[in-house]
Amino acid sequence: MTRPLRLVAVSGGLQRPSKSAALAQHLLDLIADEVPCEQRLVELGQLAPQLAGATWRSHLPDAVERELGAVEQADVLVVATPVFRGTYTGLFKHFFDFIHQDALIDKPVLLAATGGSERHALMIDHQLRPLFSFFQARTLPLGVYATDKDFADYRLQDKALIERACLAVQRALPLVELTRRSRPAAVEEAVAACA
Repeated sequence: MTRPLRLVAVSGGLQRPSKSAALAQHLLDLIADEVPCEQRLVELGQLAPQLAGATWRSHLPDAVERELGAVEQADVLVVATPVFRGTYTGLFKHFFDFIHQDALIDKPVLLAATGGSERHALMIDHQLRPLFSFFQARTLPLGVYATDKDFADYRLQDKALIERACLAVQRALPLVELTRRSRPAAVEEAVAACA
């Protein structure tokens, strides 16, 4: 029997509650409805006091190191950030600056963002995709962008957005399933190589 998929979401939201965290959790739940997985949501706003002043990974406290490790060991990532001045938050970038540059190679990543209006929707393709291309991750084909009016009490309420989120996950599932199927073989090969 294979272990459940490790599914980790990172929310760049600075406050709690956060629309970005709510969107990330919604996407996690949609994937979990389709694939057996262990979910984890990393809320960067909660780590900010421990993360903000660090310049080297070796200086980070254990709580931040655990979250970095969870991202690096994830089988699938969901990332969601609010848009500030046309891009992801500085805290979001600072967190990913500590991720090892080879840790996300070929890892499926579902991109999402939240903003005050539709005018920042292209941020997913112009800012997030290049960041995860650096890591050689497999950014999934359809990103999800939500505006303030798409939420009610930090829950998705807009029917079109809910349908887009479902479509993004449905289009991601073949790659997620491929990751799930190939993982045990890769683990067996690694074990055999060490023997």
